[in-house]
Amino acid sequence: MLPFHITVISILAINLLTFLLYGIDKWKAKRARWRIPESVLLGMAAVGGSVGALLGMRVWHHKTQHKKFRYGVPAILVAQIVLLVWIVVNYL
Repeated sequence: MLPFHITVISILAINLLTFLLYGIDKWKAKRARWRIPESVLLGMAAVGGSVGALLGMRVWHHKTQHKKFRYGVPAILVAQIVLLVWIVVNYL
C-alpha cells in the first residue's frame, strides 16, 4: 500500500487534472475546436477524479445537461466513497 502522503498527492493531482480537462473542453467547445472525448472525461472521474469532474461541471458550466454526466459523475463519487469506507473498515 502506498504511503498516505503519496496517496493524497495522487488524488489531488488526478482531481486537478480532471477539473482542468473539463475547463479545456468547455473552451474548445466555444471555439468549435477538436474536443476531449466524453469517455476520457468520464474515465478521469472513474479513476479518482470525480470531485474534480463535479467542480469542473459547476465552475465551467460544462456537461451539466448530459444525463450521463449529471447522474453518472455523482454516482461514481458515491461508489468511490463506499469503496473508501469499505477499505478503511476492512483494512485499516
